[in-house]
Amino acid sequence: MVPAVAGQPEPDPLVLLAGGPGQAATESFVTLPQAFTRIGRRRDIVLLDQRGTGRSHPLDCEVPADLARAPGGAATLARRCLAAISVDADPRLYTTGVAVEDLEAVRRALGYEQLNLYGISYGSRVALAYLRRYPERVRSAILDGVVPADVALGPGMAQSAQDSLDATLARCEADAACAAAFPELRAHFAALAARLEADPIELALRDPASGEPTRVRMTRDRLAGAVRLLSYAPETTALLPLLIETAYRGDDLAPLAAQSLILERQLAESFSYGMQFSVACTEDVPFADRAPAALEATYLGSHPFDLLREVCAHWPVGVRAADFREPVVSDVPVLLLSGELDPITPPDHAERAARTLRRSRHLVAPGQGHGVAIRGCIPGLMSRFVEAGNADAIDADCIARMEPVPFFLRMSGPAP
Repeated sequence: MVPAVAGQPEPDPLVLLAGGPGQAATESFVTLPQAFTRIGRRRDIVLLDQRGTGRSHPLDCEVPADLARAPGGAATLARRCLAAISVDADPRLYTTGVAVEDLEAVRRALGYEQLNLYGISYGSRVALAYLRRYPERVRSAILDGVVPADVALGPGMAQSAQDSLDATLARCEADAACAAAFPELRAHFAALAARLEADPIELALRDPASGEPTRVRMTRDRLAGAVRLLSYAPETTALLPLLIETAYRGDDLAPLAAQSLILERQLAESFSYGMQFSVACTEDVPFADRAPAALEATYLGSHPFDLLREVCAHWPVGVRAADFREPVVSDVPVLLLSGELDPITPPDHAERAARTLRRSRHLVAPGQGHGVAIRGCIPGLMSRFVEAGNADAIDADCIARMEPVPFFLRMSGPAP
């Protein structure tokens, strides 16, 4: 817990519920403190590591990319992961429903009558599930990158990522400097992906962390994974046209490969994949037997979801509440936040949730990606919302003045 600055804090804290699934609140908070500085002046901030993450018995296991693509790799991956975690853990007991009961137990133990919830990405699913189960214990909720109860994570990921990339490329085409520097960017990206599909390239480069010589096998999957993760934040989205064009024009894949290494390591360090599998295999994959054929037209394709589905064929399934997939109906004040270019939880997710959240308000941050709590004026808006306990009472005109990060036209940065 992060105690309030005030000597006599308000009686209802803010509880941070992290995303993933598989991320820990105590680790996520390190990257988000400025988002909650104002709220933390008058309220305690409770960092709850969901069971299976962080300091709550993490279900950690490795997910090697080369193994996942090998024949039978998904089954091998599931067996290895289960062997690593099941010595002292039942993977069926690390789902959203269990997390809700854990949160209620924490509330009682700490003596709070009501909570203000902040849930980012998958954490918004946990917040909604808690709101459904214990509505009288929630004073307000902020959902950032919304996962509605009736939407399965996974099947739509490739299409959301494609929509985000298409919007980014369209913005480059509409920007005179970007369009002049990177003409035919869509065609060049498609050609680069096809080239790597047919003939992966072995690269020798300096490790971006240690500076030591290292080798990277650049494949279409690695290209797609890097583009998807770079699309999460406006700072890295601004690099995409330059990285794609550099790789296509000069056959210089080193900058893109270095970015992929950085992102892959960040994921490995911040996710407890065993917990992620327990959630996804219980709550998402059962509602989508196979990826839609339309996903083959996206740059990610159906492979990421097909791999998850194959892992889940070998993963123990937990218990879901009978109403788990029903939209959450509530009169509790809820502030819904979306990034316009979010590649995983697009704004229409929040609109869907808002239909039954009768005292909700949805704000979309222009040009932003996944998780907008730290962006522009949003920290102040969140603070005023929590203070007022009423989303309609805040003046959110500042949102319209937010802008995306300018595109990098060279490695030294954007045009002046």
